Amino acid sequence: MAESKAANIRQLSDDDLSREINEAYRALFTLRFQHASRQLQNYQELGAARRRIARLRTIKREREIETAEVQE
Repeated sequence: MAESKAANIRQLSDDDLSREINEAYRALFTLRFQHASRQLQNYQELGAARRRIARLRTIKREREIETAEVQE
């Protein structure tokens, strides 16, 4: 399941990937705010949001490493 999510993310362009990372951080902020104000119903969403950010940033870092290796 995680592999298919990563495969979908890898198909994104660099600009789309950066946009997705920003949106994921905004979603995490919203979830944290809902949690603090006791409005969050499903607490598992917090973990899922953090994992999504980690997945996105990992793929972005993989691309940066590939670019650095090609330039050498």
